[in-house]
Amino acid sequence: MPSTDARRGPPLDAATRGWCYAAAAACLLPLLLQLPRATAFAIALCALAVAALSWRRPLPWWLRALLALAVFGTMFAAHGFAFARDTGCALLAAMLALKPSETVHVRDARSLLGFALFAPFATFLLDQGPLSLALGLVGAALALLALLRLADFEAGIERSRRGGWRRLRAAFGLVGVGLPFALAAFWLFPRLAAPLWGTPGMSQARPGLSESMTPSEWVDLLSDDSPALRVQFFGAVPAPMQRYWRGYTLWDFDGRSWTRARWIDAMPPAAVTPSATRWDYQLELEPTDRQQVVALDLPLAAPEGTALDHDYGLATDRPLGELRRWRMQSSAPATFDARMPDAIRRAALQLPAGFNPRTRELAEQWRREAGNDDAAIVRRALAMFHDSFAYTLAVPLAGRNAVDEFLFDTREGYCQHFSSAFVVLMRAAGIPARVVTGYAGGSYNRIGGYWLVRRSDAHAWAEVWLPGRGWVREDPTAAVSPERVYDTLADRAAAGDGVLGGMGAFGSVFEVGDWMRRGWNDFVLGFDANRQRNLLRALHVDADADRALLAAFAAAALLALAWMAWRVAREQRERDPVLRAWHALGKRYARRGLGRAAHEPAEAWARRLNGSSPEASALLALTTRFSEWRYALHERDPRRTRQLLRELRAHRPPDGER
Repeated sequence: MPSTDARRGPPLDAATRGWCYAAAAACLLPLLLQLPRATAFAIALCALAVAALSWRRPLPWWLRALLALAVFGTMFAAHGFAFARDTGCALLAAMLALKPSETVHVRDARSLLGFALFAPFATFLLDQGPLSLALGLVGAALALLALLRLADFEAGIERSRRGGWRRLRAAFGLVGVGLPFALAAFWLFPRLAAPLWGTPGMSQARPGLSESMTPSEWVDLLSDDSPALRVQFFGAVPAPMQRYWRGYTLWDFDGRSWTRARWIDAMPPAAVTPSATRWDYQLELEPTDRQQVVALDLPLAAPEGTALDHDYGLATDRPLGELRRWRMQSSAPATFDARMPDAIRRAALQLPAGFNPRTRELAEQWRREAGNDDAAIVRRALAMFHDSFAYTLAVPLAGRNAVDEFLFDTREGYCQHFSSAFVVLMRAAGIPARVVTGYAGGSYNRIGGYWLVRRSDAHAWAEVWLPGRGWVREDPTAAVSPERVYDTLADRAAAGDGVLGGMGAFGSVFEVGDWMRRGWNDFVLGFDANRQRNLLRALHVDADADRALLAAFAAAALLALAWMAWRVAREQRERDPVLRAWHALGKRYARRGLGRAAHEPAEAWARRLNGSSPEASALLALTTRFSEWRYALHERDPRRTRQLLRELRAHRPPDGER
């Protein structure tokens, strides 16, 4: 029975070990970029420490066990002990970081590289962008190069600069063999409109609009400059004051937080009379773990796969885990729920008892002074915000009576504070009101001709119910006087804080980058079942779509397989015509039962057959000439090479066997 070392192959030398570690690190990199920063930093630090400690000799088994327990416990604790998609990816990265601790021999290195190839695939569970794909391909290519180096090392082939280029060509050749089949599967294999199964959710939700709103909880969202949605208008573009992207409507207030009233959302959509102005647009929503679909205020109908709630919010039946697109139409309402049911009116006036007494007193005073003129009270509140309030992201944590503190003490805050205080003030004055969350504004990408709305554009505004008009949008944050807008996201970007830090001068670079990302989304991620069928229609294929796709895929797959077989046969075929002729001669003798044994040198084989026939006697002279041609150190004469080639092709074994 072979020893353990014999089964595991020879020990690695320093250069080959370095290649394997570098390839594993390249495979791990794209996955680390998608994990939370603290988790990714801890795993990267662990990988460096393990590689350094185990460079000369493997770590003892008890230390490896302690490291594994510590790392796995840390990963689970960081994700709340919930096994979800990001938890599994973090555990995979952690296991890969620990793998060098037992990498000593060739078989260990192959195990490390095979395991490392799972990391780029796991990356696509978290992100499917072009950067993840490019880094994944680099990691896979380096893993192939490392595997080829391991094969050379195990075979004892001397490594040189030329050998490195040979391995590089071989790696690209392996990629080229499978590329046509992969492209055929991507373009032509029938895609399902909905997946047969789903991947587990994330233990930590991706940034997005929440179903609740609490003062000071939006600071992280307002500092996140990543894209939330992209919009392309067809025709008229709404003015800046009309670019409100409606998300959740919040009704219930407990003195601190606002939440949805699901019993209201479950009611049929309210009666709306749209205005004459219509906006036609395509909305591209970035993935989140929410089900809410924002739309320009107000959507005229629910697109396919979504449903309208009572307040004209859109939602899907499952989380938006992948990029989605919808074609929509919206219009500002002329009237919105002008005949509000009594139950909803009571919900729009409800306030918790024992909170914000100073706000209630001010609202009651305004009601006495305004009489039945609700619009006058609305104008008075907006004028108050304009005259004496300031906008800033730097706000202290609120106490029990948060609205009182904001209206009478600090008088500083951002959209959460303004919308919450405004709605409480309206309700206390007897005016039905509610909070609406979503996004506001957006920046125009001049290169791609579309609007980009970032997560930092998250906004909260108010709606008040006025007789004859129904719900009317009022944005108390926009009422703040411009000279009292102090600490904003743009200020923090100019100062170098957060994601935007120091990037203000590179706006055009970001426009190009986002335009390229949108193209990737459109060309790759957006290639769904509908666009696949449209591809057939463009080719004037009117038959059953799935059957036609299967036929096209079968034809393309056969061509791809033929290409793969030709490439493999071409690689296995001897390129030197003289050697090919020599091997063909040996096969002709083998068919007569006179073949050369695998261990037998060529001249020894020819001497063994010498004298058995005139052809076999001639074989000895031909073999001697071939050996001189093959192994002689002098320059080969082209004329003699051609003569030898002709004789090898013409020579036949005894009895004229062909």
